[in-house]
Amino acid sequence: MAGALCLLPVCVAAQVSVEVSPLRVEVSGGPGESHTQAITLTNQGPDPVRIRATIDDWHLSKDGTPQFTPAPPGTWTSAVDWIRLAPPEQVIEPGKQGVVRFTLTVPAGTQEGGYRASVMFEFGAADADPVARGRQVTLRSRVATVVYATVGQPPVAVDLTNLVVRAEAGRPPQAIATLHNTGRVHVRTKGLLTIYDQSGTVVRQVDLPSAPVLPESERDVAIPTGGDEDPPLAAGTYRVEVKIDVGLRALLVGETVLTVVR
Repeated sequence: MAGALCLLPVCVAAQVSVEVSPLRVEVSGGPGESHTQAITLTNQGPDPVRIRATIDDWHLSKDGTPQFTPAPPGTWTSAVDWIRLAPPEQVIEPGKQGVVRFTLTVPAGTQEGGYRASVMFEFGAADADPVARGRQVTLRSRVATVVYATVGQPPVAVDLTNLVVRAEAGRPPQAIATLHNTGRVHVRTKGLLTIYDQSGTVVRQVDLPSAPVLPESERDVAIPTGGDEDPPLAAGTYRVEVKIDVGLRALLVGETVLTVVR
């Protein structure tokens, strides 16, 4: 996965575009093991760019929006202290690539579970003084590579606690599946949404998005009831069924009703 951005504070004078790849890293192992990963930074803009790398915590809000904020003291899922990176700062010329390597070492005695951190990249003018000017006006925009570290083989424990349909003007309705992860490891969703008419005939099937659900958290997963190329459903009442695979022996299954009014 890769990500590119335009730095809004400097786009008026010159467009700055940096691609970061990958945007997600997943590692697994046991206590005492180390993993090293390279992240590539490509300067696609016309000017040199100064890039600073730091390690941060992160979590997901209930709707799945990433939140890059320090974890409260004692948060067991934080892997921030496990990571060392190099170099912490560099200047990349136009059309060139830079590499940041990080090494994650799982401390001895760590319990089984899913831990996380992020490598945060901040971008600024190449001529900024990294010592004297620090994080002032020169470093504004940020892109993160999120890191999942699974220690051992913790069991999956996830429940589907609610399923509703939400409609917004100008968009196809969405099925909102609420998943409650009571386990110590993150999961990713896959599966199928099926829409039946009143006669029981299948009128549409949609693949579920691959959405992470973090350990000991609740997540609303939005599932579209149609794609951009699908015609609108005719007026009527439909049965909506979701089958969600999160790695359990059995699928999570839920049903709700969709009413279309024209």
